[in-house]
Parts: sequence; C-alpha cells; structure tokens
Amino acid sequence: MRVIGNILWLILGGFLLALAWALVGILLCVTIVGIPFGIGCFKIAGFVLSPFGREIVYPARASGCGSVLLNILWLVVFGWELALGALMAGVLMCVTIIGIPFGLQSFKLAQLSLMPFGADIRRVEGKR
Repeated sequence: MRVIGNILWLILGGFLLALAWALVGILLCVTIVGIPFGIGCFKIAGFVLSPFGREIVYPARASGCGSVLLNILWLVVFGWELALGALMAGVLMCVTIIGIPFGLQSFKLAQLSLMPFGADIRRVEGKR
C-alpha cells in the first residue's frame, strides 16, 4: 500500500511540490546566509517525494542551540505559512473518504514545515 500511495501522491501533485521545495532550496543555497534554510528545504523535498511509510521523529536528545535558533527563525519567516497551507490542504483532503490517507500525509508535512531542523525522517517498519 505504501508504494501505491506514494505513486498516487507523486502523480497528484507530490512531484511538483517536491520540485518546488528543491528549487527554493537551491535558491536559498546561492546565498551564504540561506544555506541552512536550503538544507531544510531539501529535507522537506525528500520527504514530499515519498511520505507514505515514513515518520518524523524529534529525538529526545538535545539537538543543539543552533537547531533551536534556526527553527525559531524558520517558524517566524517561513514555517507558519507553509504549515498553515499544508494543514488546510490536509483538512480539505480529509473531507472525502478517499482523500483521508493523503490528508494525513499533509498533516505530517505541516509538522515538518513548522520545525525542519533537528527532525529525523525514518522509515516505518511495517508488519509482514
């Protein structure tokens, strides 16, 4: 089901969304100051390519003062708008029964859009 979900996700707009995140990451990496934010955009672009079967984990260990400061700056400048857009898209997708799995992936994207620094994206080990 993960493979089918990821394929449908890519066909129905996930590829364009990942491409947009990657392009923004490249633009941010052109400037010296924007490199950390560009790396955050690449992390989100990688997640957007295949969100099914992956989870976002914030480790309990202290990720450092740099991650906290970058997350605060990211939240103020970019994060809240991106998370709000992903949250609204998730709510709209969840209105239909067929769209619920895609809405849940949008909620994960909203979580990552709020605080990309210090987040680990891991594969979910499923039952076989």
